[in-house]
Amino acid sequence: MRLLPVTDAHDHVLDDYRSLTDAALRRVQEPAGGLYIAESAKVIERALAAGHVPRSVLTQQRWLDDIAALLDGRDVPVYVVSDAVAHELTGFAVHRGVMAAMRRPELPALTTVLENARRVLVLEDIADPTNIGAAFRAAAGLGADAVLVTPRCGDPLYRRSVRVSMGTVFQVPWTRIGEWADVAHQLHAHGFEIAALALRDDAVPLDHYAAARPDRIALVMGSEGEGLSADALAVADRVVTIPMAGGVDSLNVASAAAVAVWAITR
Repeated sequence: MRLLPVTDAHDHVLDDYRSLTDAALRRVQEPAGGLYIAESAKVIERALAAGHVPRSVLTQQRWLDDIAALLDGRDVPVYVVSDAVAHELTGFAVHRGVMAAMRRPELPALTTVLENARRVLVLEDIADPTNIGAAFRAAAGLGADAVLVTPRCGDPLYRRSVRVSMGTVFQVPWTRIGEWADVAHQLHAHGFEIAALALRDDAVPLDHYAAARPDRIALVMGSEGEGLSADALAVADRVVTIPMAGGVDSLNVASAAAVAVWAITR
């Protein structure tokens, strides 16, 4: 690795890390630049293990030994900054000590993702990166084979999504899909039943559905506020609901994803 001390937060070599708290800038800068930000040694380790390539690393002096072990001889520029420069640059205290600007891998084709999968989680138009990261972590930890995200769903590789997922966005195969009419045809062609999780009078309780589940399931979760779209419900083969108690009608979308994935993989 190449150690490059930087004392000015406005130095252009740090542009990849600038204004991470500005969501609008991040939407433009990271995806358009072909980058995502991996934060913490654990997340970077998982990204590297998945074959992702770092463009640079940002760290403080006290973490250099950890960075050297992570990079393991890779020729990567490592920008070494003080706590004050890191805070001025990013807008927050970098408690985890290290961030890396990673090159985005090319997303696989839908057919590639579906080929060996049996349990797929589909995230429709979910905006909150925390929910996206938590859903990926549930998918990885509870046995889903892949995750699909719709055109208007948030980016799984946003910094917060990656961090909340604990880097599991790198180990679960995923891709971004098109509109429902075409995607439903492809899912059915690969033998998947589309199960939409929604509150509806004709919905099947999740435990009943899981007890007689088909061999291949695409489990579709809707957005935080509106739930599933009319298009998603129109192509669904079954509508499934999680039975609730205590006067609560539903769970947070990430919690619902965890419960539903657990049920269909057991």
